Amino acid sequence: MMRNEEVSNFIHNMGDGWKVELAGKLRELVHETIPSVEERIQYKKPHFLKNGHYAAVISPSKDAITFMMMNTSGIEFPKGFDGPPERKSIKLKQGAEPDYALLSTLLAQASETL
Repeated sequence: MMRNEEVSNFIHNMGDGWKVELAGKLRELVHETIPSVEERIQYKKPHFLKNGHYAAVISPSKDAITFMMMNTSGIEFPKGFDGPPERKSIKLKQGAEPDYALLSTLLAQASETL
């Protein structure tokens, strides 16, 4: 799938090198997990859609990047994830080494019915 230039620019312009690197890795994870994903900037942050439905969001803040997955009702999430049953997120701070394999597995489960 083609990368959206707006999303590329958004990530590139995050400022802190660790944020750019982490957001880039999360973006690649979404593309590897959902090959048909579409991406766009919406509500001033990168959103990833499958079949027109939200699948994931990368949301930067001053000291963290939050990775949110949608359509998560009925999926067991490990400690460290927040949010209501229908969407779960994890806040990643500088120096965090996320479990990308786990994130990919959870995202695959959440997006399979989209």
